[in-house]
Amino acid sequence: MRLLLTSDTHVPKRARQLPPLLLAEIERADVVFHAGDWVDSATLDLFEASAQRLVGVFGNNDGPELRTRLAEVARVECGGVRFGVVHETGASQGRERRCAERFPGVDVLVFGHSHIPWDTTTPGGLRLLNPGSPTDRRRQPYCTYMTAEVSDARLRDVQLHRLPPRS
Repeated sequence: MRLLLTSDTHVPKRARQLPPLLLAEIERADVVFHAGDWVDSATLDLFEASAQRLVGVFGNNDGPELRTRLAEVARVECGGVRFGVVHETGASQGRERRCAERFPGVDVLVFGHSHIPWDTTTPGGLRLLNPGSPTDRRRQPYCTYMTAEVSDARLRDVQLHRLPPRS
C-alpha cells in the first residue's frame, strides 16, 4: 500500500497551485494523508477528486467551511497500521512524550503546522512524521512531502521528497 503524506498546502496564499509532482503522487497513492492548513475548499475538493482514499484534518489557518468538512483529529487503520492525523503538536521540545500521551493506541502520527520535516520514534514505539510543506518552505531549504509503504502490517520505506524551486 503506497502512502502520500502532506500538510500545509496553503493554496492560494503561499502558492497559486500545487506542485505537479505532488499532484502526480496523489494519483499514485492508495492513501493520502493531509495534516491541515488547506486554506481553501478548492484544494480539498481537488484532493477528494484525485485521491483513492483521503484522510485529512483541519489546521489553524482553515476557516469555518473547511472545519465543517474535516475533523481536528483523524484515526484510521491502513493495512494493519494504526494512524493518527492532527495539525498541531506543540513545541518540538517534549513532543514525543506529549504525543505518546495524547495518542495511545496509534502506531504512526502524521502532523504538520511547523513546515519543518520531522521523523522520530518515541520510546514506546510511536512514529512521528511531519512531511513539511509542498508550497511554503519557510526557513527550510526545500518544499517537501513524504511517501511511505505499508506491507505486512508495518510502515516501511518512509521517504522525504524535496520539490524543485518554483519558477
